Amino acid sequence: MLPTSQGLYDPSNEHDACGVGFVANIDGRRTNEILDRGIEVLERLRHRGASGGDARTGDGAGLLFQVPDAFFRRECAGQGIELPAPGSYAVGMIFLPDDDVAAEECCTLIGEILAGEDLRCLGWRKVPVDDSILGEEARADRPGIMQCFVDCTAIEPGCLQRKLYVARRQIEHRVEAVFAFGDSFYVPSLSAQIINYKGLMMGAEVSAFYTDLRDPDMVSAMAVVHQRYSTNTFPSWRLAQPFRHLAHNGEINTLRGNLNQMKARERQLASALLGDDIKKILPIIDASGSDSACLDNALDLLVACGRDLPHSMLMLIPQAWGAKYPIGPDVLGFFEYHAGLMEPWDGPAAVAFSDGTFVGAITDRNGLRPARFTIMKDGFMVLASETGVLDLDEAQVLEKGALRPGEMILVDLASKRVIRNGEIKSSYARRQPYRRWVEENKITLHGLFNDIAPISPDAGKLRLRHLLFGYAREDLQMILAPMASTAHEPVGSMGSDTPLAVFSEKPQLLYSYFKQLFAQVTNPPIDPIREELVMSLMTFMGNPPNVLRDDPRNARLIKLPHPILSNEDLERIKTLSLRHFSTSVVQMGFPAGGGAYALVEALEHLCEKALSFALSRRSLIVLSDRNLPDYLAPIPALLAISAVNQRLIEKGVRTSTSLIVETGEAREVQHLALLLGYGATAVNPYLAFETVADMAASGALEAELDVTGALENYVQALCSGLLKIMSKMGISTLRSYRGAQVFEAIGLNSEFVEKYFKGTASRIGGIGLDGICEEAEARYRTTVNLPQEASPVLPGGGYYKFRKDGERHLWTPESVTRLQQATRLNDVGLYRQYAEMINDQSIRQSTLRGMLTFKDTKQVPLEEVEPAEDIMKRFVSSAMSFGSLSREAHETLAIAMNRIGAMSNSGEGGEDPARYELLPNGDNRCSAVKQVASGRFGVNIEYLNNARELQIKMAQGAKPGEGGQLPGHKVNAEIAATRHATPGVTLISPPPHHDIYSIEDIKQLIFDLKNANPDARISVKLVSESGVGTIAAGVAKGHADMILISGYDGGTGASPLSSIRHAGAPWELGLAETQQTLVLNNLRGRVRLQTDGQLKTGRDVTIAAMLGAEEFGFATAPLVVCGCVMMRKCSENTCPVGVATQDPELRRRFAGKPEYVINFFRMIAGEVREYMARLGFRKLDDLIGRSDLLKVNKAISFWKARNLDFSRILHTVDTEGRAVRCTSGQRHEIDNVLDRKLIELAEPA
Repeated sequence: MLPTSQGLYDPSNEHDACGVGFVANIDGRRTNEILDRGIEVLERLRHRGASGGDARTGDGAGLLFQVPDAFFRRECAGQGIELPAPGSYAVGMIFLPDDDVAAEECCTLIGEILAGEDLRCLGWRKVPVDDSILGEEARADRPGIMQCFVDCTAIEPGCLQRKLYVARRQIEHRVEAVFAFGDSFYVPSLSAQIINYKGLMMGAEVSAFYTDLRDPDMVSAMAVVHQRYSTNTFPSWRLAQPFRHLAHNGEINTLRGNLNQMKARERQLASALLGDDIKKILPIIDASGSDSACLDNALDLLVACGRDLPHSMLMLIPQAWGAKYPIGPDVLGFFEYHAGLMEPWDGPAAVAFSDGTFVGAITDRNGLRPARFTIMKDGFMVLASETGVLDLDEAQVLEKGALRPGEMILVDLASKRVIRNGEIKSSYARRQPYRRWVEENKITLHGLFNDIAPISPDAGKLRLRHLLFGYAREDLQMILAPMASTAHEPVGSMGSDTPLAVFSEKPQLLYSYFKQLFAQVTNPPIDPIREELVMSLMTFMGNPPNVLRDDPRNARLIKLPHPILSNEDLERIKTLSLRHFSTSVVQMGFPAGGGAYALVEALEHLCEKALSFALSRRSLIVLSDRNLPDYLAPIPALLAISAVNQRLIEKGVRTSTSLIVETGEAREVQHLALLLGYGATAVNPYLAFETVADMAASGALEAELDVTGALENYVQALCSGLLKIMSKMGISTLRSYRGAQVFEAIGLNSEFVEKYFKGTASRIGGIGLDGICEEAEARYRTTVNLPQEASPVLPGGGYYKFRKDGERHLWTPESVTRLQQATRLNDVGLYRQYAEMINDQSIRQSTLRGMLTFKDTKQVPLEEVEPAEDIMKRFVSSAMSFGSLSREAHETLAIAMNRIGAMSNSGEGGEDPARYELLPNGDNRCSAVKQVASGRFGVNIEYLNNARELQIKMAQGAKPGEGGQLPGHKVNAEIAATRHATPGVTLISPPPHHDIYSIEDIKQLIFDLKNANPDARISVKLVSESGVGTIAAGVAKGHADMILISGYDGGTGASPLSSIRHAGAPWELGLAETQQTLVLNNLRGRVRLQTDGQLKTGRDVTIAAMLGAEEFGFATAPLVVCGCVMMRKCSENTCPVGVATQDPELRRRFAGKPEYVINFFRMIAGEVREYMARLGFRKLDDLIGRSDLLKVNKAISFWKARNLDFSRILHTVDTEGRAVRCTSGQRHEIDNVLDRKLIELAEPA
């Protein structure tokens, strides 16, 4: 059973990936052999499952197959139950509380509910099971398992499955309402056609546990099978698959948006088939289920309301389509019509499904989960996640194949044939005239999305409005100018060392309190370059609210190619006078100086006004802060759109209403992504347009462009940036991304988030509406307090580069100079001055750890603490590639780390084999850690064998969800040779590893790398985000020896600026969550933890250890020691001190030495020893995980930091004898692999 949320562990973050498939007799013959073969498939898919702390408790497995009439008739006769004719009775598979009294009460209630639906409970059968094969945890949580037999003779055959669906939903609602049994009650199936045998075990154990499955009377023509691999070891019986119709291998990346959309539709759902019964099934989705369970809930609804199973699957998981996609016009019409009804449940997926008549499978639009099939000459078919799941006679094979992206295959057991993808889609496309409906009903607005007309901004008021909406010079120079000049997002370097928004004294836009989430390991980010054809920013306005009926009016939509509206586009929309497409404008303003009360009142007025327009069928609502009266301050646009979106969802009118945001706030990609992610249909960033136009007209852009060209470039940069942000989360279409809320709030209190951003993680609290109001009013005050006739000067900004009048940085000229002097002179006193600059955040906070201090404990003498030399061996110079760094810098770090017995990381750029040989003085230039990244640059067997550690890079702190990039001007002949590339060509690693699309794939790569170098440990690099703990649990179960949790603020040679600031979370959150989750899962003893991301001092190391880390990575600080002066020119190849350049002249200026790096780490270790002595610890091992000795510094009085809550970070898990650090290591089980046998046999040759 899943534990409740505690600390940073949240069971809703659980992920899974799986082996899935089906077996079938195409001719519909029901045989016992089908079940035997299904069980054999499960056994062969064992490697796609996993076990946790209790090695015998699997993550879940099961079979879905046709009701075996003869078997049940025989069993029921023995109990005095007389079954009606086949098809006139149903069987319910029920998980009940393992308490006889509670179970009996539950059965009585089920009988009453069935009777209320004209269904009669004939009796109950206790399902015979063998508990001995279960693991200890599975046995402890095992429910009572009963079968309920239901007389359905009073129901018309065509209505039976629908009636059973209604009855099941009522049973689920009523049992939960009356008994609140939670996970101990569940209905795996209630059907006249199919039955579900599943549980918390490995696939090979299903037939051993359920003795029914060994009975020869158990017959079926098909079986859908599923073997689950969960990221944690708390998978529950109810979350095992298959579900009622499907078995899903994949991840629904858009789940929050899908759930919101389904909730928004509920009040307007209507079905002639269900009639008033539709009220009995609400809510449609059980949000406590997994993403796969929620998908199954949606499928239940569509099938119950008249669409058959394949049609419903095509709606939920549509293939890619569009003007550039090769697809027939009728099929195109089918998908375009349904796109207006239902947003895709987007994410990597291979889904097997059945209703007893059809059995089939479908893959996602990207084809990111495999589905391979074999058809035999005797009419047997098997489809599974991989080949080799059955031993088949090759001479009898009729056909082998695999589903391509977005394809479906069906076995129609009634017509006894296999139906292929093309025939399926052509057939459904012609069941209604969808193509004609789309062509005749689409609304084309003349001039919409034509060339952007020039804008003539009012230069006199432009700067005032810049101040009102929080612009800085940096926004113009480093964000808008590059976008308008190049049509691409700007790139920066060296990570982020500015305060989190909640620690900044400068007024922050609300956008700055949100961090992008991203896909890693359990599902891949999408490669937006390779997958351009299947990604889409197209969206609709005017979506119909009722998805349960086909009607030509459903196609009456306005189609937008992308969500960025020019000023002319918005004016055309505002002046629409079409039926069902009238536009209303609502002001986003609140009385300045009125405080939080005025803002609350204004938000309520805004929401109610938008609601009244929606209820009066004014389907286009514009939320606007343009031309506000002087007494009104702008409501933050993100707050306004999210509040209105949630209100319309709550009242059931959101789906039929399009929300357009007309705002002067939004100017960069993150802003647009947030507005869309919290509900906007389209956005008009009018002030950004005016600013770009002004810059183009005044010649302030790098390129010579007219106003129209600059605006078009800017829009293109926004669109490509949106696609990249979507791709980070593995989302292909804007229709799925809108409202998906794939962000985490950092620095906003939970009450505020729950009210206005419900469903968004906010784990440390922070400011509320009063704080948001104060910052909005501060911006307003800058415009009204200006002297008469003064020419406004924008603030510097300073978020991307240090500026004296800008945002604070930890790396200042003073701190850089002090550290370099300390390490070059080996002066501990100077180091202490440097450390004080970084550590003392009592007045001006920058990091989460800066808020923490140590509890008073009994001290120990410093001389009794383990020596610095031992502590130094835990340090790592983090991954920085040869190419990003100069040869001199890269080798200096390697030599230094090898001298002290620590490790340097090669980064993803390969390594010159000449470095594997020792230098004449005995120095070793070989990087101990060899990174294996998605581009696999320089990776070969020699590279792998010259390593003490092989690190799989799944994400990078500065740009999670994206691949590394090395500009072509840094790829000289030497770099190209090392990376096996071409000189002068920009090298971009793809966002995903193209051989890792799921958790079991990384398990396989860990196995392969361990075989390549059995002496090396295998590590996996993850980036901090909400839910990283459950991902780390899956990686630990995949046998990684070490897991690295990187912070969002880590350095980089080249990364989009929006990623540097806005993607990922601080390492303190990710490390603490991972520690807590691994301990809860009883996995912590198997794996070591490392963290990195702007570690600078011994205090940072000490706090990291107390939050769970055993090892500590440094990157930026060692580069500063080597001479880096934070010019942030890494991507330009112009580093003036030779650290991050390939320019031979500049490399001559490199002044770093291994001795300086060693001095730095010795000083860090010395500081750590002092903290250990103060805390009373002699061994660093004993300090690991001791978060109970940390507390919040109560002396901190900064108004925004006062309401931060660190209780979840500092939460201590009840260990109950479980390890809190690595004590045993992994069992890799590579001794008996076939490779070793082959090598042994080949030795004589």
